[in-house]
Amino acid sequence: MDHLAMQVEESINWLSSIGADPAGGISRLLYDDNWLIAQKGLEERFQQIGLQTSFDEVGNLFGRVEGSKYPGETIMSGSHVDTVVNGGSLDGQFGIIAAYLAAKYLLETYGQPLRSLEVISMAEEEGSRFPYAFWGSKNIWGLAKKEEVIEAADAEGIAFVDAMRKSGFDFRSDADIRQDIKAFVEIHIEQGNVLETIGKPIGIVNSIVGQKRYTIKLSGEANHAGTTPMSYRKDAIYGYSKIVSHAIEKANQAGDPLVLTFGHVEVVPNTVNVVPGQVTFTMDCRHTDAEFLQSFTKELEADMQATAAEQGLTIEIDLWMDEQPVPMSDEIVQALIAACNENKLDYKLMHSGAGHDSQIFAQFVPTAMLFVPSIAGISHNPAEATELSDLVEGVKALIVSLYKLAYED
Repeated sequence: MDHLAMQVEESINWLSSIGADPAGGISRLLYDDNWLIAQKGLEERFQQIGLQTSFDEVGNLFGRVEGSKYPGETIMSGSHVDTVVNGGSLDGQFGIIAAYLAAKYLLETYGQPLRSLEVISMAEEEGSRFPYAFWGSKNIWGLAKKEEVIEAADAEGIAFVDAMRKSGFDFRSDADIRQDIKAFVEIHIEQGNVLETIGKPIGIVNSIVGQKRYTIKLSGEANHAGTTPMSYRKDAIYGYSKIVSHAIEKANQAGDPLVLTFGHVEVVPNTVNVVPGQVTFTMDCRHTDAEFLQSFTKELEADMQATAAEQGLTIEIDLWMDEQPVPMSDEIVQALIAACNENKLDYKLMHSGAGHDSQIFAQFVPTAMLFVPSIAGISHNPAEATELSDLVEGVKALIVSLYKLAYED
């Protein structure tokens, strides 16, 4: 087996063993015991390859080698160390392993870079333990607010603050923002099936989609299923079905990259012999273009209002997430394209349909992403997997990209 493949496999197996869940998959949540073991273990590995390590106040781990010519310019790569509950062995942690192995290869092969090279293992991204996501990256850029988590607790009632301090960390004491990071490159599994379907081992990401999420409540009138004539009914399920079918047909007409998903349906009363009086459901809409996403969802809202009125129903529409699309840096995307072309690595230019730490970084520094395929598009699941050969190709793509950014003058 290729030496790099052996290193990729060994490193993933090692990190996956920390938090391995008896129910399957990995559960390694912010500030739990396994999270701390993983961060301390990564710290040791970073040190073994010659990186100077440090933790910031909230628990983000950094491994750094100073640049010989431009030490004040930092090229950074990495991802998040936390998982979802019963998560897979690649989401987040592959980005850390790949950055670590890329740094190891570059230092062994070419020595000290011209620009400083830094590997990061971010504290948290998933929001799996506490009701807060991107705690790691948002703290790096001064976006995290103490008041947003000061009262937070996990499902067992353990307070966010207590868990954090037990792990040896605390809130940031200042809001100084780093000025030295000149590029951030994150490699991640695709979490979709585009690359697998077209047979490409690498994706170069040029945009992360915007997302709008809604909770919608349709209210009609619960009544006897046998004695209420069809023409007299105010059937919330019928209204729901018309809304969903119309909206999905409209989404199909709009085509890629728009995606629209309905879910989490609650029916009241949810029984066989009563006309449903109320349906509450969620809607998730995503697109790479902010203006299109805004206009499309406004049309859907108007359509839902009209359908409800036609059916004699009342409707409440609550937009509770409104994340703008995040374009990646064209300069860094072009650098990744050039690196892959020069090294004859096969890739597809694409967008990301899921959110990542890169969308936080991209607001402040030039940022881009690399993807590797996900088998059957499965993620956030113990079945999450990528062929070892594709993982290796991804690490190679990261190596040549970081070489171009950190070693070329």
